[in-house]
Amino acid sequence: MFGWILDNSTVQKYIKKFLFPAIMLAYIVGNMYVLAYKRAYFYPYNLLPVILFIVYTAVFHLEKLVFFLAFATPLAISLKEMGLSEGPDLSIPTEPVMAGIMLMYILNHISKGVLSKKILYHPISIIIIIQLLWMFITVLTSTLPVVSVKYFVSRLWFVFSCYIIVPHLFTDKKNIVRFVFAYCFAMAIVVCYTTIIHASYNFNDKASDWVVSPFYNDHTAYGAALAMFIPVMVSFWFSKSVSPYFKIVSAVLFCLFMMAVILSFARAAWLSLAVAISIYATILLRIKFRTLLITFLVGGGVFLLFQTEILMILGRNDTDAKGGFGNNLESISNISTDASNLERLNRWSCALRMWYDKPAFGWGPGTYMFQYAPYQRSHELTIISTNFGTNGNAHSEYLGPLAEQGLPGIIIVLVLLLYSTSLGYRLAYTLEEKEDRIICMGLFLGLMTYFVHGFFNNFLDTDKLSLPFWAFLAGLVTMDLYYRKKSKVPKA
Repeated sequence: MFGWILDNSTVQKYIKKFLFPAIMLAYIVGNMYVLAYKRAYFYPYNLLPVILFIVYTAVFHLEKLVFFLAFATPLAISLKEMGLSEGPDLSIPTEPVMAGIMLMYILNHISKGVLSKKILYHPISIIIIIQLLWMFITVLTSTLPVVSVKYFVSRLWFVFSCYIIVPHLFTDKKNIVRFVFAYCFAMAIVVCYTTIIHASYNFNDKASDWVVSPFYNDHTAYGAALAMFIPVMVSFWFSKSVSPYFKIVSAVLFCLFMMAVILSFARAAWLSLAVAISIYATILLRIKFRTLLITFLVGGGVFLLFQTEILMILGRNDTDAKGGFGNNLESISNISTDASNLERLNRWSCALRMWYDKPAFGWGPGTYMFQYAPYQRSHELTIISTNFGTNGNAHSEYLGPLAEQGLPGIIIVLVLLLYSTSLGYRLAYTLEEKEDRIICMGLFLGLMTYFVHGFFNNFLDTDKLSLPFWAFLAGLVTMDLYYRKKSKVPKA
């Protein structure tokens, strides 16, 4: 009819030759129009290439998008930090990317069934599923449904993008190394920026709280993230999966992160690293987890028996967290005059009182910061307290769920803590190859720093700490499923 027919190869040839230039030309013309007539849309319009690139990568190279996510997380900035939102917050670009990864994974599973049953039926996965189901139930009973829905949805994309999909990558040990370095290289940029700004204030301990902005909302989250990766950097020194060049890089990053965690004046981070060293010592001595658990329970019983005397001794410590590293270290146990410690006690007391009023279902996920103000007592208020309760959450990964999700909330968190710790000890003793044990120890000790940190702060509602926490947990699960000895594993 037309005298000639284009075959597929000819069509593809012309598409490859002219489509991209045509798109670029259309984009440039569109940009000129926006600049001339719609200046308010300049930034959203210029985000289009980034969005299209992310969508393309999610569809055709999902693995690379996960590595991009690891790199982008330390550098992400929230809408509030950018001054673009006074209400619901979102971390850019990581949370939209996480949501996209979750959507792509669900669609892939519906069409191809990509979710591994081995991963799905692992005890850690079962605990996480139970936690999500209970969280969903408490969303339905929440006192602030909109807040709880947002919190629950964000938890879903954290778990999907940082736990569910990661084992598919971590079956290859090299991907563990790539993932960690992707995060750490970006973290090094944040550390350099923060240290330069901090130096202009003579490394003042008070300035440490806000010089981490806009990347972290305060120094405690910054310190927690650094502490998680320090054990992993050490493990890379002894790993054959890491080239000699990157071993040198990991040593440099270790020194950089150690300097940064000291200058952060984040006492919980210091304490978490000390506990990680203690845990490693028990592993070297081949002490079983159940022995440590019994010892811990006995110690807890002794504390309860003599709590009055112990609190009186702690009350004599009046060293404030100012004046230098030594004072900050000594002030960890100051519960008489240190405002930060006293404010934590205030928040914990509020969490317990909130739980007394709603013991079964709690107030709803994410609602603590909006509901705790009336539960403050005048004699517990500090110089950093607010009558309106506008200064954040419960400062505890354990008491926060208790107040927001009732008694089952804290029980599930404690079960996750106990099983994860037991799994880490078991893998340390039973992984067949030394190489695997080294990598496992780095991930396990890094995870333990956050569980310790969780007694004093809670950051799992943010991308900054959710990504390493769920990814390290996924790393332990991967090693349990794919790296373990085939023979029967003794109980820890």
